[in-house]
Amino acid sequence: MRLTDYLDKGASLGPSSPCLTMGDRTLTYADVQDLSRRVAAGLARSGIGAGDKVAVLSGNDPAAFSCVFGISRAGAVWCPINPRNEAAENRDLLDLFDCRCLIFQKAFAPLVDRIRQQLPLLTTLVCLDGDEEYAHPFDDWLGTERLDVAPVDDLALIVGTGGTTGKPKGVMLTGRNIETMSALTLMSYPFDGRPVYLALAPLTHAAGVLCFPILTLGGQVVIMPAPDLGQFLAHIDRDRVTHTFLPPTLIYMLLDHADLETTDLSSLQCFWYGAAPISPTRLEEALTRIGPVMAQLFGQSEAPMMIATMAPKDHFRADGSVATARLSSAGRPSPLVTVAIMDGQGTLLPSGERGEVVVRSSLVMTGYYKNPVATQEASAHGWHHTGDIGYLGEDNFLYIVDRAKDMIITGGFNVYSVEVEQALMAYPGIQDCGVIGLPDEKWGERVVAVVQSRAGTPIEADALTAFVKARIGSVKTPKDILVWPDLPRSTLGKVLKNEIRQQLLD
Repeated sequence: MRLTDYLDKGASLGPSSPCLTMGDRTLTYADVQDLSRRVAAGLARSGIGAGDKVAVLSGNDPAAFSCVFGISRAGAVWCPINPRNEAAENRDLLDLFDCRCLIFQKAFAPLVDRIRQQLPLLTTLVCLDGDEEYAHPFDDWLGTERLDVAPVDDLALIVGTGGTTGKPKGVMLTGRNIETMSALTLMSYPFDGRPVYLALAPLTHAAGVLCFPILTLGGQVVIMPAPDLGQFLAHIDRDRVTHTFLPPTLIYMLLDHADLETTDLSSLQCFWYGAAPISPTRLEEALTRIGPVMAQLFGQSEAPMMIATMAPKDHFRADGSVATARLSSAGRPSPLVTVAIMDGQGTLLPSGERGEVVVRSSLVMTGYYKNPVATQEASAHGWHHTGDIGYLGEDNFLYIVDRAKDMIITGGFNVYSVEVEQALMAYPGIQDCGVIGLPDEKWGERVVAVVQSRAGTPIEADALTAFVKARIGSVKTPKDILVWPDLPRSTLGKVLKNEIRQQLLD
C-alpha cells in the first residue's frame, strides 16, 4: 500500500466523515483527498515525480499532514523534518536526503532562508501559510488537475535517525514496511468502533505514523498544535478520544496534572506509550489513575513501532491483578516479527541470556540511504541489529536492559543504565533521570546519575543513594547523584544522555 491508500480506504467508508481536526477547523476525508491530489499535481508541475524526495517542515497542522498523501500520490518520497532541530541539522538532513522540494510553514521561513542557498538540489520551495519572495505560496502552487499516479510498492519515506549516537542516518522505509506496521497495530491493540485519535506528539514521529492504521478504519485524527496537557485532557473528554500516544516523560507530567482526576477518560480504549523506557512504578500508577488502557509500543526508526507489543490486557494477570514483573518488559514479539538474542559472534542465545536484540520481519527497513557500510553492519548474520541489549524471559516477554552504547563497565562489572534508572524512579519525588558512565582512574568508569525532582519536592542525595543501594546493590549504585532543574531531551521527551555526558565532561 502507498501512504495515500490508507486515506483512500478510510474515504471509502465515509467521504464526508471528519478526517483531520485542529481547533475549529475540520477537513473531511473528501477534503483531504482533494487537497492531496492538488498537491500531487503541484509537484508534477514542478517537475517532481517518482522517487524524488520532498520534505515537509512544519508543526502539527492538517494542511501539512495532507501534503504527505499528496507526496505519495505523486510517487515521490516523504522526508519528515523535525522543526525543533537546529538549523544545521535540518540542512544536513535535506542535503543527505537529496531533497528537491521543501514545503514549510512561515514560522520556519528564517531557518529556510538561512539554509536554502547551501542546498543546490532544493529547487522548489513552497510556503504553506505565507508569502516569501523565494517560495511559492501554497494556494497558488497547488495544481487543478488533481493528479494521482499508479500504485507502487517502493520507497515511501526516509526518516532521519535521532543522531544521539553521532551523525544522523536516513532510514529507508517502503510501503511494505508501513503496511506491516499498520497491520500489526490493528492486530495487536483494541479497536472498537470508529476510532478518534488524539495527536499531541510531533506528526514527524510516532504520532504521525500511528495515523495510518487509524485512517484505514475511517477514524478521526484530532491534531494538537502544541503540547498542552490541560488541553490534552480537555480533548479526551470533549472529543471522546479512543486512542492516543505520549512518551513516558509526558505521562509522568500528566499523572501530576491537577485536571487528571476530574477528566472523563471513559472513552479511552488504548493509551500508547513508547520511545523511551518507562518507570514501572509510574506505569502502575497510570494503570490505576488513567485506567486499564495503557499499551506499549516497542520499535525504532529502522523497524517502526511494532517489534514488540504490550496490549492493555498484557499488563494484568488472569485474576485481574497488575502483572508487576511485566511492567519492566517491552512486551511480546509481534505476530509478524521474529525476535532473537545474539552474542557478539553471531550465535543465537537461549531464553534468559542477555545479548543484542536482533529482528527479522517485513517491518525492517531496506537500509540506510547512501550508506552501504552502515546498512551492512545493521544486517550482519542475516538479522537486523537493533543496538539494544536484552533477553527473552517468561512467557516470551522481551526485556530491554540497555542500549549497547549506554552500558557502563565499572570495576569489571557490567552495569545497565536502565536498571539503575528504574531504581531511581521508584524513589518518591523523582520526576525523571538519566544514568551515564564517566571515566574514572580507579573503576574505569563510575556510575553517575542526574535526577530531576517533581515540582516542590527536595531530593536528599544521601537518602536517595541509600534507597538505590538497598534495591540494586553497591556496585550499581551511582557514585555521584546530581539534581538538575531539568534534563536535556529530544522532541519526544527522551533524555539525551550524550548531552548530559558532554556537559559533565565540560
